[in-house]
Amino acid sequence: MENQPITSATNEDQLYAAVDLGSNSFHLVIVRVVSGSVQIIGKVKQKVKLAAGLNDSMMLDQVSMERGWHCLETFAERLQDIPLSNIKVVGTATLRLAKNANIFIEKAQQILNQKLEVISGEEEARQIYLGVAYTSANQGNTLVIDIGGASTEVIIGNDMQPINLVSLNMGCVTFKERYFVDGVISEQNMQNAIAEAKQKLLPIIDDFICFDWQQCLGASGTPQAVVEILVEQGISDAIRLDYLHNLMQQCIDCGNLENLDIEGLTESRRSIFPSGLCILVALFEQLKIQEMQISGGALREGLIYGMLENCEKNDRRTHSISEAIRTYHIDEQQAKRVCSVAVNFYKQLCAQSNICNFDALAVIEAASLLHEIGLHIEYKQYHIHGAYILSHINLNGYSQMQRKSIRDLVLCHRAELDLTKFSQYHPDMQPLLFGLVRILRLSCLLSIRRKDNILPDIELHVDEQHWQLTFPEGWLRAHPLIDVELANEKWLQHKAGLPLSFS
Repeated sequence: MENQPITSATNEDQLYAAVDLGSNSFHLVIVRVVSGSVQIIGKVKQKVKLAAGLNDSMMLDQVSMERGWHCLETFAERLQDIPLSNIKVVGTATLRLAKNANIFIEKAQQILNQKLEVISGEEEARQIYLGVAYTSANQGNTLVIDIGGASTEVIIGNDMQPINLVSLNMGCVTFKERYFVDGVISEQNMQNAIAEAKQKLLPIIDDFICFDWQQCLGASGTPQAVVEILVEQGISDAIRLDYLHNLMQQCIDCGNLENLDIEGLTESRRSIFPSGLCILVALFEQLKIQEMQISGGALREGLIYGMLENCEKNDRRTHSISEAIRTYHIDEQQAKRVCSVAVNFYKQLCAQSNICNFDALAVIEAASLLHEIGLHIEYKQYHIHGAYILSHINLNGYSQMQRKSIRDLVLCHRAELDLTKFSQYHPDMQPLLFGLVRILRLSCLLSIRRKDNILPDIELHVDEQHWQLTFPEGWLRAHPLIDVELANEKWLQHKAGLPLSFS
């Protein structure tokens, strides 16, 4: 019998690449499109710090250009196997500002054998927004912020449409060269940096404050570094101003960039973290931002999806969930049963309390549809396996905070109810998460028969933490299995300090 290949060779027409020559880092991302799904198959990032080579006359020095060209030589080899029409290369703020940028660009194009386009600040902001929108579906108006090496983009948009956008000449590298050039981190240095950032924001404040946005998303860079620090320090939460002030003090206490040792801060971001932090503080204070979550993508993703004419542009969440259900062989009918019950309870909860926010409906829907994802590994601890899987797969359309919430709800949807799993979230979020996990547990329990048209109309009565389920008279006696399971769940929630009764 003739041996046949297990899989066919990758079709090169399915490969796409985006190269982002940023002011701090150069990035390369390669994706493969399979059945309408975009899979990242390669990422390369190198700290070039091109903006550090700009002098007062806006001329790039030779050393910085050499660093950039050397980086592109490594990118070029990865790009050889991708059709030229499927590659997009862009330069951003530093190449916009440098008077001798043409020297760098000419050699860069020779190295890559590809045209390099220096995009305007407005186009950069637009592409950033599209990258965020494709990977972090939003409901209503969304404020998006990206702090780069030499520019900061601020965008307000709705779904796929940017409404107002601006690119400001301030970034973590240029501010580092201006306010921390000697490496000293003092309160005065940081306040000076914040003051200039606020001054640059003054002309555009009213243009953004007038919009009533439903969420604020930070795209990579400094916001991502802040979140990594918060998680490492035991805070699993959105970015808030009080956290930023605390991080400022941690920087000041270190005294010098060489001594900057903050738990959770990576070595690669150490030198530019205080300057980026100052810009972020100014943005929070000037634009009255209450909290910021991390988006799933930014400029590079915007470039990639912009090349995919047939890419699914709407309902990214549905596509992500469907892909996970298919990949991990989840019983879709059972998932939909649980989801239907959960959504019904969620609506009843929201009608009787003021804790519903943060696009929580999308979170409880996703957790309900994916709660059995861990069965792909084995049954006994499938809630733990499920949380592990959800920690490592990409759910386009959900912010990082929503993904964490989905993961932790799945982790706690069965067995002992350990509310300390939610202790890393901000106290303002915990009541909502407690409510969502109770909903998910009850919905799974009530769907235990795995059959349609079994459950009656069930009323949920909420009196602070005390919940009561009311069934039609005699229904529980006629369904002893669910009656027994509810009694056990009542005990488990009671041990967790959450009173539950049913009749």
